[in-house]
Amino acid sequence: LQLECEFLGVQISAHLAKIKESELGTVFVNYCSKMLASKRCAALPSTSISSRSLAPLRPRLSAKRSSVAAKVAVIDVTDKTFQTDVIQAPSVPVLVDFWAPWCGPCQMIAPMLDEIQAEYKDKVKCVKLNTDESPQVATDYGIRSIPTVMIFKDGKKMDTIIGAVPKASLIKAMEKYM
Repeated sequence: LQLECEFLGVQISAHLAKIKESELGTVFVNYCSKMLASKRCAALPSTSISSRSLAPLRPRLSAKRSSVAAKVAVIDVTDKTFQTDVIQAPSVPVLVDFWAPWCGPCQMIAPMLDEIQAEYKDKVKCVKLNTDESPQVATDYGIRSIPTVMIFKDGKKMDTIIGAVPKASLIKAMEKYM
């Protein structure tokens, strides 16, 4: 099976050999709703899944998008706001997602951070920094590969996770500093 989506003008193609055809629509709807909720995709993606049509699934996608978006409080930080939003943050772990709009793996990790923020609420702070728009902080912390998630606590860098890792890996790393 072939899955094709377009997010922010970047064509993403993935072969989904391990997913049963009967489950593909649900998997795709969940993925798209997370992308939409993360505010990294401005509109419903144009799609093509084999010969299937997703038209019947779009109402579910819209409903899921609004329910997820209402719970999420991941904020954007920039070179100018990094000091106050991350370094001077209260004594909770701060997960900083270094990402770029053209990065496919970055698009996969963003919904996980939204979920972590929603699940842990005031116990953690998740932020995202676009490395294209704010290159100084990325340079200061030696970011050479994205996605990179850094965990800060009390103004100090505690841990670094490079690449699109499972949500459980992010949680395990984060919980060490709670």
